[in-house]
Amino acid sequence: MSYSFSVILEPQPDGGFTVLVPALPEVVTEGDTEGQALLNAEEAIRAVLAYRRAHGLTIPPTRFLKSAA
Repeated sequence: MSYSFSVILEPQPDGGFTVLVPALPEVVTEGDTEGQALLNAEEAIRAVLAYRRAHGLTIPPTRFLKSAA
């Protein structure tokens, strides 16, 4: 099964990026570059989904956030 989740990518003042996943609040990760932060987020999402499946917890439906632009 394939999932897609919206992420929030926040540049940090001292460099690097933090990534949050609103649908999976336990996912908070970071990276030195945007690409590394997103790769770390993908790994964290997979780990959280595996944990939720293994423990019979719900997996939220895919939701996309609208841009504020």
